[in-house]
This record gives sequence, C-alpha cells and structure tokens, in this order.
Amino acid sequence: MFASRTFGESPPPPPRACFGRDELIEEIVGLAENLTPIALIGVGGIGKTSIALTALHHNRIRRRFGDNRRFIRCDGFPASCAHFLRRLSEVIGAGIENPEDFASLRPFLSLREVFLVLDNVESILDPQGMDAQEIYAAVEELSQLNKVCLCITSSISTIPPDCETLTIPTLTIEAARDTFNRIYMHGERSDQVDNILDQLDFHPLSITLLATVARYHNWDVNRLTREWGQQRAGVLQTDHNKSLAATIELPLASPVFRELGPDARALLEIIAFFPQGIYESNSDWLFPLIPNTANILDKFCVLSLTHRSNGFITMLAPLRDYLSPEDPRSSTLLRATKEVYFSRISVNIDPDDPNFGDTQWITTEDVNVEHLLEIFTTIDPNSDSVWVACCNFIKYLHWHKPRPTALVSKIEGFPDDHPSEQKCLSEFMQLFRLIGHLPESRWLLFRMLELYGEQGDDLQVTRVLERLSRGGRRLEVSGKRQQGLTKC
Repeated sequence: MFASRTFGESPPPPPRACFGRDELIEEIVGLAENLTPIALIGVGGIGKTSIALTALHHNRIRRRFGDNRRFIRCDGFPASCAHFLRRLSEVIGAGIENPEDFASLRPFLSLREVFLVLDNVESILDPQGMDAQEIYAAVEELSQLNKVCLCITSSISTIPPDCETLTIPTLTIEAARDTFNRIYMHGERSDQVDNILDQLDFHPLSITLLATVARYHNWDVNRLTREWGQQRAGVLQTDHNKSLAATIELPLASPVFRELGPDARALLEIIAFFPQGIYESNSDWLFPLIPNTANILDKFCVLSLTHRSNGFITMLAPLRDYLSPEDPRSSTLLRATKEVYFSRISVNIDPDDPNFGDTQWITTEDVNVEHLLEIFTTIDPNSDSVWVACCNFIKYLHWHKPRPTALVSKIEGFPDDHPSEQKCLSEFMQLFRLIGHLPESRWLLFRMLELYGEQGDDLQVTRVLERLSRGGRRLEVSGKRQQGLTKC
C-alpha cells in the first residue's frame, strides 16, 4: 500500500543557456513523447546533464508529463542496489522507505506517465562495481516499463539495449563562442579567443571554466591568451574547486578502469602525448610488454576517455593537456615507446629490397614520430641517438611521404660541433629539393658550406658550391615561370 499523499521531488532548474544543442534537444523531446528510452553518452564535461535538464524542462515535456518529471544524480549515493532503490522511491514519491526489490516499486511506476532522468549513471552501472548486475537489471526494467520514459546520461556505453543511444558531440565554433561570451561578457569577437576555443576542441566544460576564470580575474583577451599559453589546462580551475581535473579523474577512479591494471594510466598518458593518439593496428608492436592492449583500448572508449578516429585511438585536447606527462623523460612507457620508434626507423631504406614495403608504416605514424623528435631534440639535444633517429626519419619521409617538417628549425639549435649536424643537413636538403622547397634547400647548402669550410674540407666545399650553382639556376627558372604565370 502506498502512502496516501506523496509528491516526490522536483527536478533541478534548467541551465540558463544550452547553446548549439537545439536539434539534439528536439530529438530527445520527440523520443520522450513516444516514451522511447534514451541514453546520452559522451566524455565528462561534454554537456550531457545540461542537455538532459533542458529537455526535462522543455514546454512539450512539461505538457506531456506535468509534475511527473524526475531527476536522480546517481553519483550522489553509494553504488548499491539498496541505495538506488531507496533514492528512486524518494524521487518518484512512491512512499516506500526501504524497498526490498524493484518489484515493490513496479505498481507505482505503472500508475502514470513519468519522465525520469538518471544522471551520471556510470557511477552505478559500472560492470565491475558492487551490485552491478542487480542495479543493471533494475535500470533495464525501468527502460521497459510502458509508462516510464527513461533518459540516462553516462560516460560509459554499458546501457540497457532498448535505449536509443545519442552520442553527444563537441560544440560548433558558433556555439562555443556563445558559451564563452555568456560568461566572459567582453562583447567583441576575438580571433585570439577563437584560437583558444579551437585548442580546447570546443569542449563545453573547458570553455565554461576558461570563461569563468577569465571573468573572475578580470583578464582582458591579451592576458587570457598569455595565461593560456603558459598554463594550458592549468588555467581551468575555479575558486569553487570546479575543475577539468575533477571531471577527468572520475572515470579513472571507477572499478572498470582500476580493473585494467597498472599499465592503463601509463597507456592513457601515451595516447595523450601524441597529437594523433595511437594507431590502433600498430598497438601490438608499439607496446609489446603490455598484455591485452586491444582490450584496454576498448575499455578506454567504453569509458569515453578516448574515441576512434580514422584508425587512431585519440582524445579531446583538454584531456590530452591534462593527462600528457609533464616531463616525457619521467614516463617509463614513453621512453620505451620512443625506443620502439627509433628501432623501427633504423631499418635501412632501399627501394630494391623485397622488404621495402614494410617500412611504409611511417605513412600513418609520421606525425607522431615527428612530435616525438621535436620534443626530444629539445629536452635531450646532446643525445646522439635522437639526432640519428632524426636523420633516419627524414629519409623515411623522403621515400614514403615527402612533405615539409618542422624539424628543420631544430638545426639552428644544434650543439656546437655535433657529429650528426652534417648528416641531418644533407638529409634535409635532399628532402626539400624533392618537394620543391628550393629556398630552404639553398639555405641548408649554405650552412653545409660553412661547416665544410671550417673543417678545411675542400672537396666537400667544391661539391656544395656545384649544388648551389645548380640550385641557383633552378631558382632563377622557377622565378621566371612564376612571373610568366602572374602576367597570364
């Protein structure tokens, strides 16, 4: 027997603004009107709760469900079936203080239509958590009740199969600007701010935190840009202990993540370190000492810590900034990964070799290898192995993916009399000649001429002068062709 007069709990108010989500909210409202169960899935801070609350207070939802619109924060109580059922009873107003099982609530949930949001449901649906199977069974039955429209938000994809799954994307540039300016309120559009928003991958929580901090400190755009350049994710911390770090650490404390073992955090840091993440098909040879790498990568995606993009396992920029090791030399796994890459690019490039095709792995890994070399030529410039790897990498680009590379600027910072300088200069010069960057090739030749002159190597000086002469004629011809094209 239910209590004679129960009211349940009113949901929290809607967010003041939810930019760029109109179509998504319309889709949720349409599904809710048909009592279709809904799952909003995405990385922490992507805006799942704001979207759910906006839909919960939508005029059409108000008309359809009236006061029977309920909201439960699942991370607000211990992850046990008893606590979940007790909280469910309180929120819907069933009047049962300590339900023994879900069956005792079923009759009440069959009386009238209810729109029920279970927010942050990953905290109770974690497959490795306590009472996980019992809680999952209860949530699954909620999704199947005829008069209940269940809407769950979660960072994990362990959800009842009947749910219509909507993966929450990042914001558009327009919505990101609106989100930032609603808080920052400095009015005019700024290319500097747009650039920062882009570097944040248009991640809603990161944008909100950035705007909040900038407004609190009364930073102008120049000061904000400077602070972002110096601190990156460190800026995203308000004085009310709201931070990106807190959001990111939640899934890392989950039973599912802890079950992956001690290598999981280190592997996540490697994904964060590399601009592209890691190429999934190469993970076995990249991490030979980590067992079940494929399983760990799958779980990262289940936890919404990473996502798959064109064959890579990668993550949003704010997560990369937070998780990437501050000192790459301190990461045992990154050092081991570096040695794997260096070993791979030490294989001699010979187009006539039957195994030449095996070296084409560089076409997918080139951006990561280049980033690795950029970092280590900066923090470890006296290492012979780093510069040898640099030369080898340039040769690989020459044969498999001719393109410009930022590594050429590292030559200017070469230690005096470094034994690898001439070899690097020669490889760079050949690469730039191949891709048609003749001015850069000419500059490199002048540097080589200077080195050989200092060493008194007349033969090499003569050879470089011949190359400069040929290069000068090509530049002249190229310039004339360009003039002709301009006149046409």
